[in-house]
Amino acid sequence: MFYLGIDFGTSGARAVVIDENQTIQAQSDYSFSNNDHQTQQWRKALFTLINDLPIALRENLLKIAINGTSSTVLLCDEIGTPLTEPLLYSYRTSQEIINRLTQIAPADHVVQSASSSFAKLLYWEQEGIISQAHYFLHQADWLAFLLHGQLGISDYHNALKLGYDVENLCYPPWLKQHPNFSILPQVFSPGTPIASITNEMAARFKITPQCQICTGTTDSIAAFIASGANQLGEAVTSIGSTLALKLLSSSPVQASEYGIYSHRFGNFWLTGGASNTGGQVLRQFFSDKQLKELSLKIDYTQPTNLDYYPLLEPGERFPINNPNQLPKLSPRPDDDFKFLQGLLESIARIETQGYEKLQELGATPLRKVYTAGGGAKNEVWQKIREQFLKVPVKPSPNTDAAYGTAILARSGLS
Repeated sequence: MFYLGIDFGTSGARAVVIDENQTIQAQSDYSFSNNDHQTQQWRKALFTLINDLPIALRENLLKIAINGTSSTVLLCDEIGTPLTEPLLYSYRTSQEIINRLTQIAPADHVVQSASSSFAKLLYWEQEGIISQAHYFLHQADWLAFLLHGQLGISDYHNALKLGYDVENLCYPPWLKQHPNFSILPQVFSPGTPIASITNEMAARFKITPQCQICTGTTDSIAAFIASGANQLGEAVTSIGSTLALKLLSSSPVQASEYGIYSHRFGNFWLTGGASNTGGQVLRQFFSDKQLKELSLKIDYTQPTNLDYYPLLEPGERFPINNPNQLPKLSPRPDDDFKFLQGLLESIARIETQGYEKLQELGATPLRKVYTAGGGAKNEVWQKIREQFLKVPVKPSPNTDAAYGTAILARSGLS
């Protein structure tokens, strides 16, 4: 039997089928265009991805799960038709909405953000469209509905930024008292089988009618699952344009002033934060080719002792909270490879401070770090980071969020 995971990202969607041994059997991709309405494009992407898979695999699919971008939400009528275009993960509500948030939710709650799912609910209330809605859904919720036909179902990863209490697995009293609480979804553990695929979808795609459609997750957590990290103290550092840390902990950590919050991860907690440093600063000075060539000249056993804070512009939140933090990129050595080494060491220092901050606030001590993103390819940087972190640092064996979602479909997250 086979398991299908589908990842909806920012620029496209991807599907991966695995077998019982978590070996990839097939995959397909879909790139978004700027022409279609968002929900029309999502529907088209979902159906195209499934249809592109070999029929022999489709006929033997046991479970399907879908991930979506965190805090991408939409309002639907009683039959699941979107009432308006969705608000994407990046949409930031007004200061007026933020002021309302402070009057409704606890001061340090993760919903206290202009882009949270709950902030977007308040936006639609302000716009007046909420009165027509029967369901408030996340991207992954609505896409799963297209396959299983059940409305008002979500998972506790997507529901975190809506205000769901992931410690006690219930909606908190302050949210239950909200006037539009009735349209919020019922929340299950990620990877929970909800219903068999509808007869219509089964016939259309030649999928066995016994195939179960499961609750999903968010794209970033799916990528964490794909890494293979599953033991307390294991972490994933994503080094893309910015630097994002996720650490598997026995206890949750919450510190809104640092942008730190925790997702429930089965019986554990996935806690982390994101710095504004990262690969975008390196690309300000070097091309990919230069980064590769200059890295080969670096002797990582001989530190430069250059103390930079690599940022593109002022402002940092994690591991220090200073909106006026200035970039520090001098003095610059005459040798470019020395300058690059100083930058790599400084980003590694910030990564180390980030994990130290998580542990200082009560997270499980760091034992191992997997690396995702473009930075995972730089072996010299890996050695530098090991010197700072003082734990093994390895590239993630798989960074594909669709693969992580397929694993979620297979095993669930109890």
